[in-house]
Amino acid sequence: MTASNGESVSEDSAPERRMKEALGPELASDAVEASAAVAAGPSRGFIRPLLLAIAAIVVLQLVAFFVFPPYACEPGVTPCAPAHDPAQPFAFPGDAILANFEFPAPHAVIDLTPESPPSHDILTFDLTISSSLLTAWIVMALITALAFLLSRRVAVSPYRSQNALEYVYEGLANFATSLGGPGARRYVPIFVAFFLFILLSNWSGLLPFVGRTEQLRAPTSDVNVTIGLALVAFAMFHIEGVRALGFRGYFGKFFNLNGFKDGFGAGLIGLFVGVLEFLLEFVKPVTLSMRLFGNIYAGEIALGVISALTIFVIPVAMLGLEVLLNFMQALIFSVLALMFTLAAIERHDEHEQEEHGAVAHLPEGNIEPHIDQQAVTA
Repeated sequence: MTASNGESVSEDSAPERRMKEALGPELASDAVEASAAVAAGPSRGFIRPLLLAIAAIVVLQLVAFFVFPPYACEPGVTPCAPAHDPAQPFAFPGDAILANFEFPAPHAVIDLTPESPPSHDILTFDLTISSSLLTAWIVMALITALAFLLSRRVAVSPYRSQNALEYVYEGLANFATSLGGPGARRYVPIFVAFFLFILLSNWSGLLPFVGRTEQLRAPTSDVNVTIGLALVAFAMFHIEGVRALGFRGYFGKFFNLNGFKDGFGAGLIGLFVGVLEFLLEFVKPVTLSMRLFGNIYAGEIALGVISALTIFVIPVAMLGLEVLLNFMQALIFSVLALMFTLAAIERHDEHEQEEHGAVAHLPEGNIEPHIDQQAVTA
């Protein structure tokens, strides 16, 4: 319809009129605008960067395919597999899969003991600079350089680089304190260091040239590196437990003889449970290291096999999934290290007092609290 001044006025549809009658004109207009925004789908400003990112990944994989070809050998020169005939040409897909299959034993980039051959075991104690260790040093240098460059112009009115640094650090600090409470603030720096190093180490394995060259390998895909990280965390929460509670107070949580005051049987059971908890402490570094190593190594194998068997579009989706999973693995390791440390500095008697205090406020019975009849009659 047209108004008297010539301007066009749109008529409301039947659903809009019923919505205005039920909600009122203001609420109804807001609801219509919200539903229209939902129906419109994502904005074009979000789709364009996503498509550009996918195109960049495809181009990067194409370039890496020619610069770092997925060949475990030179066809006709050296075997692509132990049982492969050097005279046979490169065979697809078997040789392509083997080329992307990274064996657990790390490659020794520099052998510090040349008189003895480097070990090819999964867990090695040789004095060598392995490919995973070299990549770990590169990751540490990158983190240090970024921290220096982003924090060298710290001011009251922050620049964009300072805002980015504060956003990352404060976000991780708030997440740590939300899990562990005020006591976790002391351990925020080590929590952030664990998370950033493991995250960048995980993501380094997703780069096309890492893993295809013998000199570079994702640090967390090597069990030697993950065991080292787990041992650092293991030493941290036991040292912090002794620092906070003292030697006697900390180990008294595991070898507690106070239960014998309530009888020989109760004391024996309490001592057995404490010794069992002490033995379980040595399982923590095993679970921390093997969980991280298994997930990262298995993800790289899956990504390499899919990249060898398919064209480049399908690995892009797999790559996006690996980015998310690698993020979660870094977060899980850091959170567990933090929570184990907070559990180590907590006294058993404080925990029992909290439990008894909570039980004291619980109602007696399953339905309602006990009512003092004398107070009611009074």
